[in-house]
Amino acid sequence: CYSRVIPMTRFRPCIDLHAGVVKQIVGSTLSDDPDRPPVENFVAKRSPAEFAALYAQAQLEGGHVIMLGPGNEASALAALAAYPGGLQIGGGINPQNATRYLDAGASHVIVTSYVFRDGRLDEERLAEMVKAVGPRRLVLDLSCRRRAPGGPFYVVTDRWQKFTDLTVDGTTLRRLAASCAEFLVHAVDVEGKQSGVERELVEVLGRESPLPVTYAGGARSLEDLDLVAQLSCGRVDVTVGSALDIFGGG
Repeated sequence: CYSRVIPMTRFRPCIDLHAGVVKQIVGSTLSDDPDRPPVENFVAKRSPAEFAALYAQAQLEGGHVIMLGPGNEASALAALAAYPGGLQIGGGINPQNATRYLDAGASHVIVTSYVFRDGRLDEERLAEMVKAVGPRRLVLDLSCRRRAPGGPFYVVTDRWQKFTDLTVDGTTLRRLAASCAEFLVHAVDVEGKQSGVERELVEVLGRESPLPVTYAGGARSLEDLDLVAQLSCGRVDVTVGSALDIFGGG
């Protein structure tokens, strides 16, 4: 491992919202095309606020609420109200609406698409976000996928449909570390598939990230949480979604 002080990988919960409902979705099937709905692994009967209250009762901190498209604002605010200070929120966040969610109880706001333009990181927009909320309450979402098998991981935006030219590597992580408190990284190609974690990506995050980082994608069991801890020397936290029994998993 990379230091004498060994941190501990933590489980971080999630609430993914689509059309105002808690769902588990195969991330690579998200689309703006109304004739191509995403593949859904699970659609909850519980409300978002009930999930948030469950996490609060279990004292699970650092989880996130992700708004996948429009029509999720009321559900997201209800979840934040049920667990004040316990959840981060992302999905359509910008300098104009960020403080509303922080005031409503979010611990941090999570940003991806706003700070990219035409497939490139927009430094001016990133500075606007930092000015609006401060780096200590900003999480940068560097969710990514490969362009080609075995190739580097590129950040993707707009519900993970658009590739950028930014690779997830040590140079990028160190460059962005001064602008935020944490990173959130979904491995989009395995998100929702329970096909196993992206080992290479976890290793890069554990070795290179100077900040706390949460990985999501492909986890099937507690053994995968242990695997992430092993691959990252305990420096990467994990979100598990579809594999949990509360989301219809085993």
